Amino acid sequence: MSKIGQKPVIVPQSVSVEIAEGKVTVKGTGGTLAIPMTPGITVAKEKDTLIFSRANNSKHQKSLHGLYRSLVANAVAGVETPWEKKLEVVGTGFNVKLQGADLVFKVGYNHPVVFTKVEGITFAVEGNNKVSIKGINKQLVGEIAFKVKMIKKPDVYKGKGIKYAGEKLRIKPGKKAKTTA
Repeated sequence: MSKIGQKPVIVPQSVSVEIAEGKVTVKGTGGTLAIPMTPGITVAKEKDTLIFSRANNSKHQKSLHGLYRSLVANAVAGVETPWEKKLEVVGTGFNVKLQGADLVFKVGYNHPVVFTKVEGITFAVEGNNKVSIKGINKQLVGEIAFKVKMIKKPDVYKGKGIKYAGEKLRIKPGKKAKTTA
């Protein structure tokens, strides 16, 4: 049995959920998200909870049971309070600015890198080296944060680049450390 799929999703008062054929629509203060459902997974609304069930006990249905329960739970949480990822720009002379709605990075290339605004995502810059990415869709926030990080991923020898806030980097020792030991 899917342990995640069995847990009910508790819907707060500020969020409304509509269940239609093959789709669950979640509305809240942050916006609206629609999750298309796969055949075999059904959703039932009882007062302020959502209960998920599956058609059969095949391995594929069990995995989808937990997946769709998590997707709807993330949507319910996201429309109430937006999901957020924080990134840090590390390196001498490296910085980031907010230009209109776009991010402009100076990360060691001979030109500034412009990351254009994405629909449903808001950017915020703290100081000149911290970026905050917010949105109601958890998958989209994570994907955009990863794309921003890949503009200049952290160097393995010095740690310079764009990294997640709180991320621990494993720095390799250089040649000198290897020859003297």
